[in-house]
Amino acid sequence: MAPNTKVEITEKSFDIIPIGDETILLVEDDDSVREMIKTFLEPTGYNILQAQNGFDAVETSKTCEGEIHLLLTDVIMPKMNGQEVADELKKTRPEMQIIFMSGYTDDVIAHHGVLEAGVNFIQKPISLSRLAKKLREVFRNS
Repeated sequence: MAPNTKVEITEKSFDIIPIGDETILLVEDDDSVREMIKTFLEPTGYNILQAQNGFDAVETSKTCEGEIHLLLTDVIMPKMNGQEVADELKKTRPEMQIIFMSGYTDDVIAHHGVLEAGVNFIQKPISLSRLAKKLREVFRNS
């Protein structure tokens, strides 16, 4: 930082980040986004399982002996979209909660028929605070 640079601290700088201890299956085809989300969530207590695509997610689910509490999946991915991943995993893990994420708005995605209206959705770019709050909201309402 240059000398005499003014730094403004706002109330948002001190958001309280809710923590958890659940297991989350993170499905994201962009390596840097997937790693960033994992890096955000692990220090807040979550156990993060990672998958690069839908097929990896299905395999990870099959080999995971414990409970997977939540699927956090990108909506638009090659070969198998987020809704298809969710549908497949719900066959063997019906209690698992789901949050879809995308750079597109939920209205645009619903309009194009990729997701049903009213699903749990978070828009990219994702802040740690917003994601942590969304996770707690979904777990509270389950």
